[in-house]
Amino acid sequence: MNPSFQIHKNDWFAFLHKSSEEYNVYLPVRFNNHIEYEILQDEPENIALNIARPVTPLKTFLLPVKENVVINTSIHNKNIIIGVPSCDLHALDLLDKIYLDQKFIDDSYRINRENTILIGTDCLEIHENCHCISYNINPFPEINHDLSLVAVNGEIIISVNSGKGKKLFDELKSSFPVKEAEKMQIDKIQEKRKEIIIQLKKNNKSLPDYQKTGDLIQKSEDEIWERYARTCVSCGACTTICPTCTCFLLIDRPDFEKVRQVDACQFPGFEKIAAGEDPLKRKYVRFRNRYLCKYVWRPGQFSSIACTGCGRCIDSCIGNISKNEIFIEMAGDDG
Repeated sequence: MNPSFQIHKNDWFAFLHKSSEEYNVYLPVRFNNHIEYEILQDEPENIALNIARPVTPLKTFLLPVKENVVINTSIHNKNIIIGVPSCDLHALDLLDKIYLDQKFIDDSYRINRENTILIGTDCLEIHENCHCISYNINPFPEINHDLSLVAVNGEIIISVNSGKGKKLFDELKSSFPVKEAEKMQIDKIQEKRKEIIIQLKKNNKSLPDYQKTGDLIQKSEDEIWERYARTCVSCGACTTICPTCTCFLLIDRPDFEKVRQVDACQFPGFEKIAAGEDPLKRKYVRFRNRYLCKYVWRPGQFSSIACTGCGRCIDSCIGNISKNEIFIEMAGDDG
């Protein structure tokens, strides 16, 4: 754990208001039974720090739902995003390999990435379908963040993790009282982390690990996919809300405009080609194809996992399909 510092919560929010003159500052806010990123208001209300993942994945800030990729008319805002969970930070491993490949750098993604300060946070409360620990991801920031924070007893505990983070932290220190974090506060955080890890392992004790899941999918029979796909309505919610899914559609428009728009492999006709051929025409084939991509093909191509265990796809499924139930059943049949 990097050296930690603490600042009173009131001073922290005062600093955020000051920073909002230069940045769009986003915070996780509770709305009834879900959490969503909201831009900082005059008086922060219902702030949901240290609670597992907002509904919107981090990728939405870096990859707009729709943009012109030929004539770049989009405005690349400077953002501070607070409360990014570990599952979304790990998802950046794959997104960076795809969009920052030296041979094919995506300038829009690059600029958004450079203009964004990511402040990760511990998940000290988890959702029913969280399963990051099953894929060797801890429920606290470890990679791909500039600062990390934990709210403890009216204090904000902060760690610096990058050059961008240090610059922002130096601005904080120049205007507000910051001190080295008390050992008692650090011990509380460490103890709570251990509790959450134990809870995650208990909740997902039957779920196979990432490698095992890929093996199970590759040797699975059609029957299990046909059965679970019966309630799928091909809405694409599971893919669009996923922090690592990157499928898009290119649309040609007049005046040399080419629009990149989010697409989903679960849509009918997603892989339709000339003469009407469609290798993913059958719903259960599309359904299985998504998990082959996430657990077999993407890891093989990019040496990075393509599911970080956030559980958003399970929460968002209109057909009440749980991929974890599928994999647990497969693991049971295999054993």
